[in-house]
Amino acid sequence: MAETSLGDLWDRVFGTQPDPDPWLVVAMGVAALAVVLPHGPWRLARNAVTIAHEGGHGLVALLSGRRLDGIRLHSDTSGLTVSRGKPTGLGMVLTAAAGYTAPSLLGLGGAWLLAAHHITLLLWGATALLLLMLFMIRNAYGVLTVLVSGGTFLLVSWLTEPEVQAGFAYAVVWFLLLGGVRPVFELQTKRRRGGAPDSDADQLSRLTNVPAAFWLLLFHAVALCSLIGGGRWLLDL
Repeated sequence: MAETSLGDLWDRVFGTQPDPDPWLVVAMGVAALAVVLPHGPWRLARNAVTIAHEGGHGLVALLSGRRLDGIRLHSDTSGLTVSRGKPTGLGMVLTAAAGYTAPSLLGLGGAWLLAAHHITLLLWGATALLLLMLFMIRNAYGVLTVLVSGGTFLLVSWLTEPEVQAGFAYAVVWFLLLGGVRPVFELQTKRRRGGAPDSDADQLSRLTNVPAAFWLLLFHAVALCSLIGGGRWLLDL
């Protein structure tokens, strides 16, 4: 019985699921766009992008051999990831560059999983990543935000029908792809007005002696290329 249950669980997570109807894929994309473009919905939904942004900093810091001290998420949708290690060098550059690129690259990876019909794997994988991130959160608002996000993924993946799971998964991936574009434009606007003097682009400029405009261009390129590539996978083009 235990072996059968474990096998069923393995098949459920790593097996493939049928594609949803094309209209649902398009509808979820339109719904995600309706959240990203208007200021009101975006103000709330941007918390999810911040989770991906700071999670990207934290993951790359660990992968590059740095010590991750903690992550903070704030109610104004800003965040802070603190790591220890050499203050210069490739590891620090990669860590700083990971934030603005993380939502788009996560969306691209999610689109690849959905194109391969791994809807359940995407939902459970996202839940696992949020659970791991929870251990590194160092403030109450951050804990609440990650718990709500992870709990939503868990409930949808465990309790809802396959059609609901598919719609939710496509909505999340569309949101990451579209939501990864807007923060780069917001950063560019802030810098043009003299704000955000310690942004990721400015930190990268100081680390590499390469103008911040180059890093902004890189962020734009990653976001737009991920949106185009991921969108093609989602729409099965």
